[in-house]
Amino acid sequence: MRKKKQPQILENILVEDFAAEGKSLARVNGKVIFIEKAVPGDVVDIQLYKNKKDWAEAFPLRFKEYAPQRVNPFCEHFGNCGGCQWQNIPYSQQLLFKQKQVTDHLTRIGKIALPFINPIIGADRTEHYRNKLEYTFATKRYIPEEEFRLLKQSAATTEQLFGREPAAGFHARGMFDKVVKINSCHLQEEPTNHLRNAVTKFAVENNYPFYDIRLHSGWLRNMMVRIVTTGQIMVNVVVAYYDETMITALMKFIMQQFPQITTLLYTINPKQNDSIYDLEPVVHYGNGYIIEQLEKFRFKISPKSFFQTNTLQAEKLYAVTREYAALTGTETVYDLYCGTGSIGIFLSDKAGKIIGVETVADAVEDAKQNAALNNIHHASFFAGDVINVCNDDFFGLHGRPDVVITDPPRAGMHEKLVKKLLDIAAPTVVYVSCNPATQARDLNLLNEKYAVTGIQPVDMFPHTHHIENVVQLKLKN
Repeated sequence: MRKKKQPQILENILVEDFAAEGKSLARVNGKVIFIEKAVPGDVVDIQLYKNKKDWAEAFPLRFKEYAPQRVNPFCEHFGNCGGCQWQNIPYSQQLLFKQKQVTDHLTRIGKIALPFINPIIGADRTEHYRNKLEYTFATKRYIPEEEFRLLKQSAATTEQLFGREPAAGFHARGMFDKVVKINSCHLQEEPTNHLRNAVTKFAVENNYPFYDIRLHSGWLRNMMVRIVTTGQIMVNVVVAYYDETMITALMKFIMQQFPQITTLLYTINPKQNDSIYDLEPVVHYGNGYIIEQLEKFRFKISPKSFFQTNTLQAEKLYAVTREYAALTGTETVYDLYCGTGSIGIFLSDKAGKIIGVETVADAVEDAKQNAALNNIHHASFFAGDVINVCNDDFFGLHGRPDVVITDPPRAGMHEKLVKKLLDIAAPTVVYVSCNPATQARDLNLLNEKYAVTGIQPVDMFPHTHHIENVVQLKLKN
């Protein structure tokens, strides 16, 4: 029989720097080791779980010394919930690491001439900054390591050890079928915690079965809560099948306990995944949408709408985009990946014409409604793939762009779209990215015709490793 490999353990390792995706790194005999749940300055004993020639991945077994800049996390769920990985370091330090992350990606991956990278724009509010949260109801509660050890010592039952009890909260990191039971989350203003806890208690007391994602059984699945700066609140409860008695009772309970809710919906999701974009939410109370505001512009948000989840920072992000677009009032602006039209509408006062293109047809309809809501008549929105939509016939009808705004998903732009931008050759491109690594890759390709003339990182998500970065590009002479 083949002998089982012994785990490789390294002792007294100094964590040197942050790496991508919230991990940190150390260097041992020339090999880079990526370490989870540690911060630069920690000294740890680590166990390798992936070991390649030039790099490895590890988790800490023991902390020998803690980094001097560490602070106590303010959330009781830190370390178990995967939402806020950086609560254990000061916010000022987080911003420094994010600035370095942008610089490293653009330099090492982009490999192009860069101007001065402006200091990152931090958030004024580092707690309760999200306008949207989605909670999961599950049949299995995630058991933290310490609690698991205590349960084993106390001869707990199998049910207790595997967390087989109803729980509401967020998925445990890397576990699709287990949920971290959240008592209090600091990401969104109240009544979010009171609401989640009240619905959980009501469901348990009335024997409403929570959903088991592994077995695809049960009833109560998810609850999406949106709380916007206008004071309006939207709640959408997602269940697995229609049951009039349970739905009616739950809706009545929510409205009685939380009369400040301005629109309440439920969605029937019989599928094996949690996506609701191909489903139709049912309005139980209210208009079925809420109104958010960025500067003077108002935006209608429906249950399936995409909208930046940090409203206050979105204003700063879009203000940078507007500055980099350098509009004088006559330009034709193409807003690619326009979503519900928020960036184009935000820039509309200074543009001659806005042309938005988006693959999701529902989002295009929202964009049209948002333009009408703001009495904007020089904006048009089109559904389809940019590569197919933006052809010579389209330019003949709507004009060639003077400025292109592109705000792609984390994967960045498809290489065909990069080539399309090179063919279009608009004088100015503003690239808004939620992933500086893929942005840097795309900038390298755009370097064939464009020079980077402005770089501005913006922190949209305090206490996480996520970052937005805005880049201005000008067509080379």
